[in-house]
Amino acid sequence: MKKVFLVATALICLFLNSFAQKHTVDKVAAVVGNNIILLSDLNQQYTQYLYQGNQPNNDIKCKILQQTLTQKLLKQQAEIDSVMVEDGAVDDEVNKRMRYSMQRAGGQERLEQFLNKSVLQYKDEIRPSVKDELIAQKMQQKITENINVTPMEVEKYFKSLGDSIPEFNTEVEVGEVILNPQLTRAEKQKFRDKIEALRLRVKSGEDMGVLAKTYSEDPGSAADGGDYGFIDRNTMVKEFTAWAFKLKAGEISPVFETDYGFHFLQVLERRGEQVHVRHILIMPKTTPESLTRLKLHADSIYNNIIGKKLSFAAAANLYSDNKESKYNGGMMLNAENVQARSTFIPVDKLDPSVFLVIDSMKIGGISKPNLFTAADGKQGYRILYLKSKIPPHKANLAQDFPKIRDAAQSDKINRTLSEWFQKRRESTYIKIDDEFNTCDELKIWTKTTAAK
Repeated sequence: MKKVFLVATALICLFLNSFAQKHTVDKVAAVVGNNIILLSDLNQQYTQYLYQGNQPNNDIKCKILQQTLTQKLLKQQAEIDSVMVEDGAVDDEVNKRMRYSMQRAGGQERLEQFLNKSVLQYKDEIRPSVKDELIAQKMQQKITENINVTPMEVEKYFKSLGDSIPEFNTEVEVGEVILNPQLTRAEKQKFRDKIEALRLRVKSGEDMGVLAKTYSEDPGSAADGGDYGFIDRNTMVKEFTAWAFKLKAGEISPVFETDYGFHFLQVLERRGEQVHVRHILIMPKTTPESLTRLKLHADSIYNNIIGKKLSFAAAANLYSDNKESKYNGGMMLNAENVQARSTFIPVDKLDPSVFLVIDSMKIGGISKPNLFTAADGKQGYRILYLKSKIPPHKANLAQDFPKIRDAAQSDKINRTLSEWFQKRRESTYIKIDDEFNTCDELKIWTKTTAAK
């Protein structure tokens, strides 16, 4: 039965290659079981690679084909195991990628000029490959979901490193309570009045695009006249989305407030579940009075922590404005190891302004509230807590067991996947076009094919 399947698949492949030769617009780059990989699909991914700012490199096509072959093997097994992804998840991922691409291009119009097609056309084109990618990811997760390592396996892995045992820089665990100033209604009013005056100018006939370029404080859209292109219901914050999908084409919203500031928007066009919008944003500025009030609030929290009336974790949970750390006892996460939710951060990866404060602190120390400027340019007060500090050292099981365990588990996962792919390559019909004969990455695939 297997031989019949292989012969049938081979005949399909020969037919498709013959067809491709007569129609040079496209051809089959590879066949994996009953899945066909077209050259046009690879070229589309290569176009995305170039669009991300990379230099032309034909070797990348080899890597793209290798990744696609891997995806097709996983997809084939997913069909057998009934592993699927919801259409909504595919749509969300496609929209996420389009938002990123439009951001890089400087707007929808520029992206469409580069692609030489509409965003909607392009979304329809990439949707099948995105779906395959998500299915492959889900299948790979299923293969590895039950892989764990025992303490004995961790120790064995550590011993296998021999002279390759890593060295770690100084690491710290740092907690934070972030406090942002809150403006009173009266303090906000002048900013609301400013944007309301702009809205009335647009209503009176002035060009909204020109006003947005001159006055809007949104760095992502001001240069494009406030134009965000087409958005869906998941693109923007809820207040923005509510008005965008409530208005008809040509209508202008009243002034409304979000966490970013005061806006008004205009709907330019509607296409089903997407709307083309532009907006103007005015961001309220911190006042000296709001910072004075915040300092008093921060001092009160600090005194309660020092006086043992409140633990640092409780203070973070109750008062911190940092949503990423407040429910984690205020502890910062290592940005390079977020998946493991590690709170140990190498000092060279710390924000320099944080390092300057904690460098002179003792373990267990709490800093007085210090004025700082966030990445968005807004000022606030911050209370820091130095929970622990590990000096530079060579990795050892006593101090670094969690890290070594993670490395051992990653190693076990990689070995399991390698074995899985080797078995599937040996039992699956694989045909790769001669155009890719020089690809080193594909040798393992062609060797397997030749051995059958």
